[in-house]
Amino acid sequence: GHSERREGFEMAGEDEELCAKKLKVAVDAGLKVMFAIGEKKEEREAGTTMDVCAKQLAPAAKLLTEEDWANVAIAYEPVWAIGTGLTATPEMAQETHASIREWVAENVSADVAKAVRIQYGGSMKGANAKDLLAQPDIDGGLIGGASLKADFFNVVNGI
Repeated sequence: GHSERREGFEMAGEDEELCAKKLKVAVDAGLKVMFAIGEKKEEREAGTTMDVCAKQLAPAAKLLTEEDWANVAIAYEPVWAIGTGLTATPEMAQETHASIREWVAENVSADVAKAVRIQYGGSMKGANAKDLLAQPDIDGGLIGGASLKADFFNVVNGI
């Protein structure tokens, strides 16, 4: 479900249903999966962040059993923050993570919502990791390009 796969590398991307099917195949094969969701900048600015995330999660909720969710973590990756240096404030990220958890409770189960890991993946770095990870619904960070820089140790040490 990563944004680049959804967008398609200048060709037709993978829609929500295909992402969900691939998720189910991976879980059925015994893999643990990080399922990425997130909105573009114009969607954030239009106030439709959770609509976008719900649309991306809905097909997965239909295909996965409650037991399957034990092998899935959700990565909330605001597309506008990936590799741009921009990042959601801790409050913005917490609000979205809490909304995702609430959506899972309403559309999968309360038990799955409590147990599922929801990680933040939008330009987490040493300067913001501690404040992001202090939020109650942010269960960890999905670190991309920053993991290749010396600042990554500040992310690890900041926890």
